Amino acid sequence: MIVSDQSDVVSFIEDILKQRGWNLETIATHASLVFLAGDRAYKLKRAVSYPYLDFSTSEKRLAACQTEVTLNRRTAPTLYLGARMITRDMAGQLSFDGVGSLVDAVVEMRRFDQMMLFDNMAQRGALTPQIMTDLARCIAAFHRDAASSGTHGGADGIAAVLHINDRSLRATGLVTGEEADAFFALFKQTLERHIALLDMRREAGKVRRCHGDLILRNICLVDGIPTMFDCIEFDDSLATIDILYDLAFLLMDLWHRDQRDHANLVLNRYLDECDEGDGLPLMPFFMAIRAAVRAHVTAAQMASADAKNKPTFEAEARTYFDLACKLLQPEPVSLVAIGGFSGSGKSTVTSLLAASLGPAPGARTLNSDRIRKKLYGVAAETHLPEAAYQASVSEKVYNFLRREARRILDTGHGVVVDAVFDRADEREAIQQVAEQGSVRFHGFWLEAPRETLISRLAARHHDPSDATVEVLAGQRQRAHGDMTWKPIDASSDPAQTRDLIRVSMKLRHADT
Repeated sequence: MIVSDQSDVVSFIEDILKQRGWNLETIATHASLVFLAGDRAYKLKRAVSYPYLDFSTSEKRLAACQTEVTLNRRTAPTLYLGARMITRDMAGQLSFDGVGSLVDAVVEMRRFDQMMLFDNMAQRGALTPQIMTDLARCIAAFHRDAASSGTHGGADGIAAVLHINDRSLRATGLVTGEEADAFFALFKQTLERHIALLDMRREAGKVRRCHGDLILRNICLVDGIPTMFDCIEFDDSLATIDILYDLAFLLMDLWHRDQRDHANLVLNRYLDECDEGDGLPLMPFFMAIRAAVRAHVTAAQMASADAKNKPTFEAEARTYFDLACKLLQPEPVSLVAIGGFSGSGKSTVTSLLAASLGPAPGARTLNSDRIRKKLYGVAAETHLPEAAYQASVSEKVYNFLRREARRILDTGHGVVVDAVFDRADEREAIQQVAEQGSVRFHGFWLEAPRETLISRLAARHHDPSDATVEVLAGQRQRAHGDMTWKPIDASSDPAQTRDLIRVSMKLRHADT
């Protein structure tokens, strides 16, 4: 709730910026007002108090501004210029960093193009697989460098968040008391199943001082680089969290916006960089908690919205509430293997299919080309010499692929593997992984005309696969033996190939 009037401060900021001859734009959130003018942005903390946030005094707002600058310079050093005090002199005049008593404070930032905000890019369909891959790698690097904590997080930390969500949701009046009771009980039941894993990850150093509010509107492209900003600064306990809980906010946001292929891609590229497969059972739970956060935060915005916009906030908050409930429902787990000659579109189809499979945000994808690069310790796009494709190396690749698939399946998460699989023993071995894990198996063999395969190979650039036309010719000369996997026509658009597989598996569409 709003605890004091800041109208004189708002007028002061607006007058200063207008005096400079700048056009002024203002963005309001539940916790701040952002003034955009010229090449600068000034962020004013609103004088509000919520169960999870207290900006009720000018001293608290100044401290929050100073902390915000320090923390956000970890990921966006070029954006955060400093904290500015707003003071009142003996004559009653307000000024930036002047003499007199402290009245308020702002964060001064370098302004960026709002069209490069990931929130806006998602709305106009401008987010690409490459951008999301770059973002996943940036997040992974940030998490690796973040300071760890043995006192925050774990099951106790998540339990505290659940209680904050419960109190905050009830305060908004979005749902009935009975709905809130059932909602909280469902979260508590889910937490009980994950206590040991949450605490084990904390003991392993996976609880770190993260971003805390990693949603699309807090990420932008700066000079072509995905840049995270506006992290949580007001409460260390809300941001010193399991690194996968940090990632889950972004994944939930993408999931909620029907950008599910992107959510799954970010998860998989992140896991390529960080060995966090043990935490996969937590992802639907973490995403549900994040959806609950957005439900009560969005509902709280109704209080300050005008009558015309209140229904919009209420409807949006309700979609988050419904999403949280759905994410906590169990999903079946399966192992899907996709084989075919080079150029058949295995990896593209795999990435399009994975979001439809198993618990959110979809299946772990394991690609033989990426595994080979990992075994050699190089980036996925790095070209390897011919020696890296000897039979002995390929055997190691397939062995690693099977071990990793079994490890992920054992956590209760779905897996899609893609490799050539042109040998019957390799196909039989991956099917045995599913049998050993007591999960359903689906094997598909992608087929396309030779000319199509060659054309696709020629069009590849900056790709994990090093396959050439000569490699393809060698594959086609070898007999692949008795093919028991279901053949799929892969000669057309990859999305159509994915849909053929979905029909074969009797899958619902990813967004239903």
